[in-house]
Amino acid sequence: MQSDEQEIRDLVSTWLEATKAGDTERVLELMAEDVVFLVAGEPPMVGKTPYKEAAQPHPDQPVPDIDGISEIQEIKVLGDWAYMWTEMEVKVTPPGGQTVKRVGHTLSILHKENGKWVIARDANMLVPVTEG
Repeated sequence: MQSDEQEIRDLVSTWLEATKAGDTERVLELMAEDVVFLVAGEPPMVGKTPYKEAAQPHPDQPVPDIDGISEIQEIKVLGDWAYMWTEMEVKVTPPGGQTVKRVGHTLSILHKENGKWVIARDANMLVPVTEG
């Protein structure tokens, strides 16, 4: 049987792989129904629907290439709840466009639901950086 910490690490890997593949439905499976995402300068994103809407490209725009690296700094499991601090780098490249790179930290609260870990709350503190 896998440890809770390993299951959480696997969740992060699955999230990154599914995001890169454009598999929004798989990413949504990794979230609690009442998930909340906090991003500086933006109103809270509450629930899966706003995330799904934000992840979908506009119909007249091609799908961007998204690639991310997450280095987990800390995981603490407290029964059916856990928190995780990560250091991340995400690159978004629209077809024929310029890559936007964001780096920083996230702090996530996870909850074990029906035997699997899901993201319940996430504070994303990534900021754009210039490469070069």
